[in-house]
Amino acid sequence: MATTRIGTQINAPRSTVYRLMLDADAVAAWMPPPGITAEVHRFEPKEGGSFSITLTYDEPTATGETRPPHRDACFGTFRTLVPDEQIIEVLEFVTETPDMTGAQTVTFTLTDADGGTHLDTVHEGVPPGLSPADNERTWHQALSKLTALAERESRD
Repeated sequence: MATTRIGTQINAPRSTVYRLMLDADAVAAWMPPPGITAEVHRFEPKEGGSFSITLTYDEPTATGETRPPHRDACFGTFRTLVPDEQIIEVLEFVTETPDMTGAQTVTFTLTDADGGTHLDTVHEGVPPGLSPADNERTWHQALSKLTALAERESRD
């Protein structure tokens, strides 16, 4: 199992970033990379609360589900929520592919930096069927969308 780490600077207050990370509609907007849409089925942003999300690919890909209907799904729980400071999620893919199974932990840590927020994302337990480079790329894309959303909101 691999680990990826991504640091992102967001020109918005920690409270805005934290709120957007725990809002189901916002998550559906920022989490999926380009060419993918997200449907949030369950989202209980409290410690021990659960979530369930389906990702639908516009086109089949080598990293996503290649058979119609070209969907991936994940479920998990919020293990730790420290307002405006940290979110720890434990998630798993719904899959029959052995090298994509297993619990993964994603830790988001928010700190004040340069008049905004530094978001450090650590993804532990990346399954062997998902290359660290692909995982890092898709998380960069997602966090770029989160950054744009948070910065737009903080300007309004």
